Amino acid sequence: MWALGTFASPWASALALGLLATVLSPFLAWWADWLPRQIDPELPPPAKLSSLSRRLCFALLCALPAAACGWRYGLSFAGLAATTFALLLATLAWIDAHTGLLPDHLTLALLWLGLLVNLNHTFAMLPDAVIGAACGYLFFWLIYQAFLLCTGREGLGYGDFKLLAALGAWLGWAALPNIVLFASVSALLITLLRRWRSGTDMGLALHYGPYLAAAGAFQLFWQF
Repeated sequence: MWALGTFASPWASALALGLLATVLSPFLAWWADWLPRQIDPELPPPAKLSSLSRRLCFALLCALPAAACGWRYGLSFAGLAATTFALLLATLAWIDAHTGLLPDHLTLALLWLGLLVNLNHTFAMLPDAVIGAACGYLFFWLIYQAFLLCTGREGLGYGDFKLLAALGAWLGWAALPNIVLFASVSALLITLLRRWRSGTDMGLALHYGPYLAAAGAFQLFWQF
């Protein structure tokens, strides 16, 4: 792994990166509301009544993974890279959960950053990262085509292809089975729980991005 060294205790590093993420969270929250509406102007404006609670939830969504990155990797290149990874995943998960979109601006940026970060094998060997990006996209593309052929409906969005490709670029091809399994099982369990509690129609579209993002973040700590 390419690291510039750890300059503080794990707890101090966790506090520093958690505070950094908290400071950045208002900008990321604004971006998460603004960007999808540039892509689709017909989206309704974000709810203002709960704007404070939304900001607090988003700040926690950013700060907690960033603090975990600081505790795990310290104030090092790997720690800062992992924090960037976590913040971009948090932003993508938030956008997809509220709008059903995974903007190319973020998924493609995440993909290229993963390849650059792994030039010196920070989280995966560079060949594994390149293969991971290709396999991540191809795997979901094949599922999409098979589902479309069998049902005449689209089962996944192209944003999901690109997000899985980005996760492969960061974590390598060997991490992809765990990511897909974790995301699929968690999505199924939460969907069934919502169905049981509220009677939500199981035919409604599933926003898969948050589950992929959570699986990618979990895998970052699990495999290293």
